[in-house]
Parts: sequence; C-alpha cells; structure tokens
Amino acid sequence: MKAFVTGGSGFVGRNLIRHLRRRGDEVRALARSGAAIQAVTALGATAVEGDLDGLEAMARGMAGCDVVFHSAALAAEWGRREDFQRANVDGTRNALAAAKAAGVGCFVHVGTEAALCDGSPLLDLDETRPLPERPLPRYPQTKAEAEKLVRAANAPGFRTVVVRPRLIWGNDDTSVLAALAAAVKAGRFMWMDGGRYPTSTAHVDNVCEGLLLAAEKGRGGEAYFVTDGAPVELRGFVTQMLATRGVDPGDKSVPKGVVLLIARIGEWVWETFGLKGEPPATRMAVHLFGEPVTVNDTKARRELGYRGAVTLEQGLASLAGEGTGLR
Repeated sequence: MKAFVTGGSGFVGRNLIRHLRRRGDEVRALARSGAAIQAVTALGATAVEGDLDGLEAMARGMAGCDVVFHSAALAAEWGRREDFQRANVDGTRNALAAAKAAGVGCFVHVGTEAALCDGSPLLDLDETRPLPERPLPRYPQTKAEAEKLVRAANAPGFRTVVVRPRLIWGNDDTSVLAALAAAVKAGRFMWMDGGRYPTSTAHVDNVCEGLLLAAEKGRGGEAYFVTDGAPVELRGFVTQMLATRGVDPGDKSVPKGVVLLIARIGEWVWETFGLKGEPPATRMAVHLFGEPVTVNDTKARRELGYRGAVTLEQGLASLAGEGTGLR
C-alpha cells in the first residue's frame, strides 16, 4: 500500500508511520518544517514539504497513493479561534480536496470524542450519538466541523472514514504525559472530585490498528470509536502513567463545580478583553477530564475486526521501559 500521512511528525502520525513501514508500506508524509522533515524521514517516510494550506503540494505528494491518513490537527485547550479554524476545518477541507484531485480512493480521518463535547454527559457513547449543534468552542467545535466535512465528502470512488479515539496514550508521547508530569512538578496539578470516575482510553498502537482497519474495511461516511476495552478509573490510570516517569500526582483535589465556575468566568474574561496566554481553566478540560467520559467501540470490533491488541498492562509496561531507557 502507498499511504500519505498528514501530521506525520505528531504523536499519532509518528506511530502510524512506524506501523505502516513495519508492514512494508510506502509512506509519504506532509512536513512543514525542517524538524518535521527530519522526523518523518528518520521513520522511513518520504517527506513532502508543505502544509495544509498548500493544495498543490499535497496533491502532488498524494499522487499514486491508495489512502490518505489525516492526523494533523491543532489539539489544545486554548488559543485563537482563527488558528483552530485554519488548522482543523480549513486544513481538513484542503486535505480532502487534494486527495480528490490526486485520485486517492480512501481518506481516513483521525477524529475524537471531543467533537461531541457540549457540556452534556459523555457516558457510554456510541456512533448513534449525533454531533451536537453547539460543541464547546475551539477544539471540540472545529473537530466536529472537520468530521462533518469528511463524512459528507464520501462518494463513489472516494471512501471517507472517521476513527475516534478517546484519551490517546502510550510510547513516544511528547504531549499529554509530558504536560501532566510538568503540571505535577510545578505544583499545578489537582484532581477534580478526587478523580475516581471512569474513563475510556486508547493506546496509540490500538489507535493505529483502528486506522489501518478503517482504511481496509471501514464503511464510507461512517465513524468508529476505538478504545483499549473496558473503562478504567481515571485517577488510577493517570497515577500509573505518571509512575512510569517517576512522578507522583499526590492527593490534592478540588470540587469540579468550583473549577467549572472558574473556567466559565475565565473564558469570558479572556474572550471579552482579548487577554494573552490561557485562562486558569477551560470548560473543555473540565468536561473531558473532570468527569466520567466513556465510549463504546462495539461497532469497530464488529465491522472492522478491531481487537485493541495492546492491553493496559502491556502498554504501561512498555511505557515504563521507555522511561528507563530499557524499551
């Protein structure tokens, strides 16, 4: 298979390139900087210099490819709305247009459960839950818009599929785990309501499994959740992850309602007065990490043959080995 990957130097993209190359697939990866070019080349991909604004460069790079994996996104709690729009919505629209122009037959989009985040409970979600009319601003809103574009683009000869992981973790994570460890070390980490509520998780290798199966078997215009299996307690899971880096998150806790109030006030102040930096808390963080969030991946297991081959225990053991340099 010949595959084109956007976001190839990111967490999911790096691991996806490894999986593709391990299978012997030819991989081309969009790279917008010298560091990104070096990163994807080191993984065995051919770098295609450009970014999501460059339709012609993408179309040239996609020419002859069987599938496009679109993992590039701006995933952050806060920032300028126009930056999220450009990266997540306009970038997805451009990647779709380039893939069509290049004659690519399949487009697999890395979605997220955050696209359903509008402040209502996110419990035992499955794919029958419609995208909300008003997702929370920035990341949830723009990822929901991007997913709509992808699913609407499905057509004969151009199959589009969305894979929605929840809480991606695992080896080579330079984002979530690093941010959590930094927050603990800086004394800025506290559990919300004690953190003893269920969450679904998705090891990055399981995410890659889902993406590859979606390219092979996914029904056009459909979305598929992928997880590690049964939900786990957020506090226990995060504590085990941080332990692989020798970090103890401690017992500090704050009522979720207090954080949500701070988030609402902070977002209003930052929006109204155009303050720099980030508010002390965001509604997105509260609703995605301060309360139960569980998703059901029965559809992926039934239709794609998805297994979620990496267990929680295996993933944590591998993460611990990476942290000690023994992996």
